[in-house]
Amino acid sequence: MIKKKAYAKINLALDVLGKREDGYHLVKMIMQMVDLYDELSFEKRDDGEILFKSASEKIPNDENNLVYKAAKLLKDRYKVTSGSEITLVKNIPVAAGMAGGSTDAAAAFIALNELWDLKLSKEELCKDAVSLGADIPYCIIGGTALSEGIGEELTALPDMPKCYILIAKPSIDVSTGWVYKTLDSREVISHPDVDSMVKAIKDGSLIGITSNMGNVLQTVTVPEYPVIEEIKDIMNCNGAMEAMMSGSGPTVFGIFDSANTMEKAYEAVRNSGLAPELYKSCPINPSRV
Repeated sequence: MIKKKAYAKINLALDVLGKREDGYHLVKMIMQMVDLYDELSFEKRDDGEILFKSASEKIPNDENNLVYKAAKLLKDRYKVTSGSEITLVKNIPVAAGMAGGSTDAAAAFIALNELWDLKLSKEELCKDAVSLGADIPYCIIGGTALSEGIGEELTALPDMPKCYILIAKPSIDVSTGWVYKTLDSREVISHPDVDSMVKAIKDGSLIGITSNMGNVLQTVTVPEYPVIEEIKDIMNCNGAMEAMMSGSGPTVFGIFDSANTMEKAYEAVRNSGLAPELYKSCPINPSRV
């Protein structure tokens, strides 16, 4: 049996530059893994069957799950005769803008490459994975990265400086498809300075990172769901260097330079009752764990 942790991500910066004819959006963003993860186990089956199960009622527990699709893709493409029984313990919030489904699929690509002895490189896995989702290649690579193209052009960056991250998901779910469709109907006036963010990361400057945070998708999601702005305000009023929505939302994260300050903000958000899913976390690079 092989066990894997599938880490969630936040977007330190997210810009949308356009849309391709096939419907994929061209992006430029900084992805960062955080120490919040799902747990997956993979056991080989000699009968060739792929069986997937999870206790979560919020995700599909059949062939529509991205984990199952990842396993089926590898099995069919490389003519694998073995199967696998896959069990998922879901901890990352669902429909939260944290790549929960993508990181689970990435864990499946990595684990089944080992279990079935396919001997594929991470680069080869990424090429296979992008057909299932633009975030999956990043989740295979992990750590801190600049993501371009439709998300598949990845440039590894140095690890973030030490900091503390508070993650808060309100009791709403947001459709990524709706967010991007709505964005397409508008002109984006203000774009985050992703290049300055890259420089700040390379310089190891936490102030530089937080001062360059930006997410164009907030212009769509926040007006529709004001609770996102309310949570951001609570974090910022309680010592966050900056707070922002991750991905298409609705999850909000705040970056803090001390554990005590984060603890204060944690209590404030918890007492507000606005975010039933609340996590204390930090940046992580799984390759260094």
